[in-house]
Order: sequence, then C-alpha cells, then structure tokens
Amino acid sequence: MKFSKLVLPGITMIAVTYGLARFSFGLLLPDLNQSLEMSNFVSGMVSSLFYLSYCFTIILSTVITTREGPRRMIIAAGLSAFAGLMLMAVTPNVWMLALGVLLAGGSTGLVSPPYGAAISLWIQRDEQGKANTWINSGTSFGIALTGAGAILLSPNWRLTYFIYAMLTLFILIWNYRIIPKISANPKIMLEKGSYSIQGVKGSIPLILASLILGISTAAFWSFSRTFIQVAGDYSEWQLAVFWIVIGIFGVLGGFSGSLVEKGGLPFSYKLGSIAIASASMILSVAPEHLFMAYLSAGLFGSSYIFLTGVLLVWGIRVFIDNASLGIGVPFLLLAVGQVIGSALAGWLIGTWGYAPSFVFYGSVGMAAALLAPKKRKEATGLPVNLEQNVTESTK
Repeated sequence: MKFSKLVLPGITMIAVTYGLARFSFGLLLPDLNQSLEMSNFVSGMVSSLFYLSYCFTIILSTVITTREGPRRMIIAAGLSAFAGLMLMAVTPNVWMLALGVLLAGGSTGLVSPPYGAAISLWIQRDEQGKANTWINSGTSFGIALTGAGAILLSPNWRLTYFIYAMLTLFILIWNYRIIPKISANPKIMLEKGSYSIQGVKGSIPLILASLILGISTAAFWSFSRTFIQVAGDYSEWQLAVFWIVIGIFGVLGGFSGSLVEKGGLPFSYKLGSIAIASASMILSVAPEHLFMAYLSAGLFGSSYIFLTGVLLVWGIRVFIDNASLGIGVPFLLLAVGQVIGSALAGWLIGTWGYAPSFVFYGSVGMAAALLAPKKRKEATGLPVNLEQNVTESTK
C-alpha cells in the first residue's frame, strides 16, 4: 500500500481518538464543572474513567487484532469515539457524561494495537519506522487542535463536542474506505528487541515506574487548565494556547529514540522523569505568570511523549522473549496509574488546594526517577528496527 494512503488516515484517527475524544476533557473541564455543577472530586472520578476504559479496551483490541487483523478494531475505535463525543455533547447530567467518557476513553485502547498491525501488513519494511513516527504524532496534533477549537468555540463546550463528533465521523468513514479487509486470520507478531536479557528479570522496576509515572501525570492532564484559570487573570485564548503548547511541544517527544541511542536508557528515563515532575512543580510555584504556565505546558508535553517512548524501549528490553508484553505492560500500567491519580487528584485539590496537590504530584514524579533501569554494558542503544512494528501505543 502507498505510504500516505495508510499513514494520513492513521494520523487523523489518532488525533481524534486521543486528542479530541480523550485529552480535550481537561481543557473543557472548567466549563463542564460550571454547567453540570460538578465538584473537583466528582470531576476527578469522571476523568479517571478515560484511563479505566483504556485498560480494558487495549487488552480486548490486542486479542482481536491478533486473531482477525486490524480493520475491525480501527473501525470500532472510530465508532466508540464518535458515540462518546455525541453523548458528551448532549449530556443532561453527570451520569451520561460518565458514559460518554467511558466510550471516548475506550476508543484510545481500541485504536492503539491495530495500527501497528496495519503497518506490519501493508507498509514496506524500510518505511515502517517512519510510518509509526508519523502516526504517533497524531496525539500532539489532536491536542493542539483542541486548543485551537477552544479559542474559536469557548465557552460552548456542547457545540465543541458536537463538532468534534462530526469530525470523528468523517475520519471514521475515511478509515473505513481505506483499511483493507483480509481473508485469513494472520498471527500478527511484533518484532523482538535485540537485547540479550532473558525472561522477565527487571520487570518489577518497570511495572512500578510505569504505575508511578501514570499517577504523577494524571493531575496535569485533568486539572492544569483549571488550575491556571483560578490562579491567574487569563483570557480564554490564553487558556487555550496553554493546551496548544502541550500539543506542539509533544512533537519534540518523538526524539526519544535518538536520545536513548546516544545517552542510554537509564539517563533518558531519569531525564524524562525529572522533566515531567518539574512541569507540575513549576506550575505550582507560579500559575499566575503566563511565561511560567507556558513553560510548564511545554515541558509537560515534550516529556510525556518522550517518556512513553522510553518506557517502550525499556519494556522490550525486559520482555525480550515476548515483545508484545514489552509494549503492552508499561502502557497498561501507565493507564492504571492515571486511573488512581485522576481519582485521587479531585479529592486532594478539594482538600489541600491546587498548589499543594501539584507539588505532591511533582514529588511522585521525582520518586519515579529513582526506579531507573540499570545500565547495561553490552548495549546502551535501541535494538535494530525497534520502531518498525511498534504502534502508536506511546500515549
């Protein structure tokens, strides 16, 4: 298949599922809270449903994609995102909002495994790494798009979600027409890494690091925009640009593979953990200053995408005999941590306030830096062709 014929609809599907259906919630949350009269605790619990549904659907999608190929799960992801966004647009209460959140969040888990399979099947081997890199960028483009939408549509969150739903429907139809059907049931396997580690030695630090990093990032995704709104005198467009900065700088996180290759996995992990923790710390110190708020947003956006790439490399090193586990385990645990972190964040903010809560989450991120993988003497870089069959899972 021609490179652009698969990659372009892939980028847009990732943009609408991750950017519009999942991560736009934090940007629109202040208006949602006001309209639906939600407390911080309730909004934190609702936000955690994005990650909870992701945990279940990524497992389901992996199994079905392996058995039947990628088409069914890609279409299911688009349908789930469309239905979730429509429910969120018309919701009369918190309960229907929660159902919409479950469907919207579930779309990201459904869409993560099949694009890697699609690239394995239909993109030439020497172009697969580039294809994954471009599809990965869909999340950052989607986040930036939500910021632009907020500038044009704020505070009309219902209209915003409706427009997002219509855009998702268009992207769904595009993917429906592009993704081929396959007659057989291919066993789509991800390539193993080339590290010489055996078994699951070192899996516990990987699991703990993924879980703790998930906890530490949850508050920023859900409450950072609300934090700066209540702390400073910002216009609506300045608040929206805050989100755009997260998305634009997220593109820089795509260079994680190069840094791991040059600096080694332990150094890259520690750097990313400290950077993402610093983003919450910086925001807690001076949320009312525009430069500091944007600095925090840029640091968070770039380090989040960067860290997910690092976790992918680490996972493949640990689960050398099963690369699918190497990819699935850290991102599943990252989502589990975000479930815990989102639910806890609403309660902490309601009890402590925003600044102490963000200091706490920054401290959790700093603690995660202590769980860095051990330095290996025989290999410090990326395995050969590591990115070639890795899907967009780094979200």
